[in-house]
Parts: sequence; structure tokens; C-alpha cells
Amino acid sequence: MSFIFRIAQPSECADADRVLRAAFTPYLAKLGREMPPDYYKWLPASIERGDVFVAAEDGRVVGVAATERRESELFLDRLAVDPSNQGTGLGRWLLRRLDEVARERGDCTVSLITAEMMDHLIRLYRSHGFEIIHRGPPDHGKDAHIRVHMVKRL
Repeated sequence: MSFIFRIAQPSECADADRVLRAAFTPYLAKLGREMPPDYYKWLPASIERGDVFVAAEDGRVVGVAATERRESELFLDRLAVDPSNQGTGLGRWLLRRLDEVARERGDCTVSLITAEMMDHLIRLYRSHGFEIIHRGPPDHGKDAHIRVHMVKRL
């Protein structure tokens, strides 16, 4: 693996959207939902704020981490790996890079929310030091699948 980690550039919005859609379409299908065309309408503004990070390999975006800066916390809103790179360790590599970003910014924690049914993701996050702090229905009400709220203390 020779990935480059960096803040996404506005010119990479379409590439980030592609990776997010490829990774999250199956996730949403398991939740019984479809991805509407405007699902990532927030992405350009998030990239402009510097809240989206990418992993590039040979000049191609293959991983995306969409974050939100909160008080003393980095919230990981989306972690996406291009399907062709899934299972290579890229997700773990991105999580380590995000820890570095959070520490540099002075954050005390990294947090995220995932669907309880995605046990492989919960295992991934736990292996990276995240702890489950809460389980409950999603705030958005678009499906009834229980969500798992996880936090990693830095």
C-alpha cells in the first residue's frame, strides 16, 4: 500500500462522491433504503470547509473520510473505501490518519455512529480503540435499524 492522505480538494468532489456512493449504496440497501441523487449534496461545502480527507493511490481517490469538527472532538460522519480496495487495510490506515488529525487539532476524542447490523464495522472500530457508548434508533427516522454510537479517547 502506498496511499497519500490529504485534505480533499474542490476538484476532487466528483471522485469523493463516487467512492462514497460505491461504498454506501450496499450499506443503505441493507437498511432497506435507496440512495437518492442528492444524498451527498452537502459534500462540496464540507470539502470547502476542509472537513473531507481522501486517500489517493496513483493519483486516484480510493478512500474518503468525511468529518465534522465538534468541540474537542472529531466526528467521523462517513468512512468510505472504494470497493476495489476493501479488505486491503485502507480503512484501518484512514482511521490512523484521522487520529493524527484529531491530535494535531487538540481534540480529545473521535466519535462515529454506525448501524448495529453492520457487525463487521463495529469490529473494525473496536479493534481501533472505539468503545460503544450508546445504542438507539436513528435520529433521522428514515429507518428503524438501531445505531451504535462509538467513541475513541485520544
